Amino acid sequence: MRGYPLHRVLARGATFLAAARAAGRLLDLGRYPGLVAGAGAVQGEVYRLDDPQLLPVLDREEGYNFVRRRALVTLSDGRRARAWIYGYRGPRARAVPIPHGDYRRARPASP
Repeated sequence: MRGYPLHRVLARGATFLAAARAAGRLLDLGRYPGLVAGAGAVQGEVYRLDDPQLLPVLDREEGYNFVRRRALVTLSDGRRARAWIYGYRGPRARAVPIPHGDYRRARPASP
């Protein structure tokens, strides 16, 4: 998301489209969030990749604990769209649930 460390990768060839939400639960993993299956909604952002070569770069940056999959998301204007999302599949022993599903609210971005 804008304002967070991995956004630098998106800045190389992606265009922000809208805020959105996806089904699932959100975990605070310390330096970053993790989306897992479950009841609830998670807030995020949708981007259009202007360069298709950016997708494997994002996969590498996300790392082996995250798996990319297609999901139905709801955009901020209420429309639905298909988008790639990264689900977390790593250890959860130290993960802290974020019940409201909004990482920006739980850990505001640094200016």
